[in-house]
Amino acid sequence: MKIGILGTGHIGKTLVQKLSAAGHDVKVANSRGPETIAAELLSSGARAVTQQEALVDVEVVILSIPLNRLPDISPRIANLPTETVVIDTSNYYPFRDERIEAIDQGEVESLWVAEQLGRPIAKAWNAIGSASLAKKGQPAGAPGRIAIPVAADRDRDREVAMALVQDTGFAGFDAGTLADSWRQQPGAPAYCTDLTREEMGPALAAADRPRLPKRRDLGVAVMQERLGDGTTNPDEDWGVRLVRAINM
Repeated sequence: MKIGILGTGHIGKTLVQKLSAAGHDVKVANSRGPETIAAELLSSGARAVTQQEALVDVEVVILSIPLNRLPDISPRIANLPTETVVIDTSNYYPFRDERIEAIDQGEVESLWVAEQLGRPIAKAWNAIGSASLAKKGQPAGAPGRIAIPVAADRDRDREVAMALVQDTGFAGFDAGTLADSWRQQPGAPAYCTDLTREEMGPALAAADRPRLPKRRDLGVAVMQERLGDGTTNPDEDWGVRLVRAINM
């Protein structure tokens, strides 16, 4: 597929590498310009382009930028063809994104994003840690393969997102509509706990919505204490143990 990826942070760069290695035609852009994108990120065939170029003649757009910056690109995203699949990987963290009143008042993060962008989206790759995404992918059928929840309102968006999740080495799990995607937000049992397909369904069902913000903030506080800040990503083992202890 022809894919444009906006963002070269921890999640974005791994998606660039994995999807281009899987044979997709990948263009990647960041906010600083194509000349700032490392050559090693393009080693599997991806091309560094401007943000505008990344959105031209593509079937899928993957947004891997902080949630509070999504409104800045909304005019470009809203003008994409209706059939273009837009996949958002973001999560709301108030210490990083600043306070967003609507989400603080209970609006589902994915619904807020869809409103800001002015179009339907799919939610995927938000509920896996960046270290696990980079290191724990396995081929289909492998024992213990990790599942990633995918939420969307349109069947086409869901099908494409789940297929691309498979191409990154994980089992796509149908998590329902965007209205239900709070079950894969930070603080939920399915969030960054590296569950198998068999474990994912019960974890999504067990989510307790009122508890999510407190669990999210507790996880940030522990990481800030242990790692010195709230932005350094833990390794794939310590981070999973921490989140499981808090969220499950």
